[in-house]
Amino acid sequence: MTLLRLRIKLCRPIVIISRKRNEGGISLSAKSNTKDVIINTAARLFFSQGYHATGLNQIVQESKAPKGSLYHYFPGGKEELALVCIELANVQILQAFQCTFDKHDNTGDAIRQFIVDLASEAEAAGFTGFLPFSFWAAVETSCISLELRTACQRVFSNWQDAIKQQLVVEGVPLTVAAETALLVISLMEGALIISLTNQSKEPLLTAADYLSVVIKQSLGGK
Repeated sequence: MTLLRLRIKLCRPIVIISRKRNEGGISLSAKSNTKDVIINTAARLFFSQGYHATGLNQIVQESKAPKGSLYHYFPGGKEELALVCIELANVQILQAFQCTFDKHDNTGDAIRQFIVDLASEAEAAGFTGFLPFSFWAAVETSCISLELRTACQRVFSNWQDAIKQQLVVEGVPLTVAAETALLVISLMEGALIISLTNQSKEPLLTAADYLSVVIKQSLGGK
């Protein structure tokens, strides 16, 4: 079974791919494996250097996949690959949110831990090698493709809905829950950009503490 594990903390792939092994070493001959490697490579490049800076030739070169295979699996080329990577980011972040929610008694503590983990990960990476989703996907692609812009809108909507629904379950009024969820995503993404720029996790930690208080106030004021 070919495994593709793309674990993203809001903006970047961490564990990319595990490949089949045989006595001769790593095999990339299976069709599904070739497709996974192309997706994996594209995701890594998009999340590390952005959409515009990533070309199909670089994806082909670094994936070591035949160029014909790329167009076979992704006849839409770079845009189609980006759509796949955007959806991977969406699914993985939703899973990460749910996992964090399951480990905490309230949404305030969960969101705080989510952002603290993100800050630690950014620091461990030297604040290099990844871009916030809002920058590489939403900002870079929104003006060049309606389909990419729509996909990014759907991602942000899904992330906000995940937080909103969690708050509603805890008794927060729907309107307040929606506004709080929007604030969480906006501040988290903005703090990540500042942390990367300043090469400091302090903006993220400040956002984590502030959002925890705001969320708990919304819970207390239901």
